Amino acid sequence: MTRIVGEVMTSDVVEAHRDTSFKDLVRLLDRHRISGLPVVDHDDKVVGVVSETDLIRHQATRSASGRTGRLRIPPLRRSARRAAADTRAGAGTAQELMTTPAVTVHPEQRIADAARVMERHGVERLPVVDEEDRLIGIATRRDLLRVFLRTDDEIGQEVFDDVVTRALDLPADSVTVSVRDGMVTLAGAVRQRDDIPLAIRLTYRVEGVVGVVNGLNVRIDSGPVSPPKGPAGPGDGPR
Repeated sequence: MTRIVGEVMTSDVVEAHRDTSFKDLVRLLDRHRISGLPVVDHDDKVVGVVSETDLIRHQATRSASGRTGRLRIPPLRRSARRAAADTRAGAGTAQELMTTPAVTVHPEQRIADAARVMERHGVERLPVVDEEDRLIGIATRRDLLRVFLRTDDEIGQEVFDDVVTRALDLPADSVTVSVRDGMVTLAGAVRQRDDIPLAIRLTYRVEGVVGVVNGLNVRIDSGPVSPPKGPAGPGDGPR
């Protein structure tokens, strides 16, 4: 079974509102030992995310401003993006400090897909929202990584049950599944050639799988026909 975000997210979410002050944001992060939290509006819809980085930038900017003399000469060249970042950093409420728009996910999304979203956007946490974009949970990198700590035995059993037995409907002795450090080796005979790329794709979808070695062949009347062996990609089949 493919794991989804709703299975690992934290439902009891620490949140802030647009008018939450800088000091209250710091207290929330410290009290709950977290590094960031979503900001919601009056309808519980996520409007942004505040992280430790946002708060540190705010404090650093204030400290720098306090050290300046009476005469301040602005830089000659300053991009609009940098100016906007500096303005946000010098602000004092969640509305002005938060990163927006927030990157969110839905509870039915696959954990692997959520992990890719985190990596693509460089974020540590993803607010989980319902169909109306209302906050229902939070998923952190630690939540998602726990899925990939599965043992080789657990991975192998799921591949055998879901891929070999259910999806391909093969007898138990047709295909063997072995796993080492998340690398799955499939060996044996399937009924038709199209079953090989299907088996590889489905195996890659099992949480915790890091690679697939294709040792499958097609059994026909004249005997098995073996494809080239070696590590296979998610869409690879016999060549």
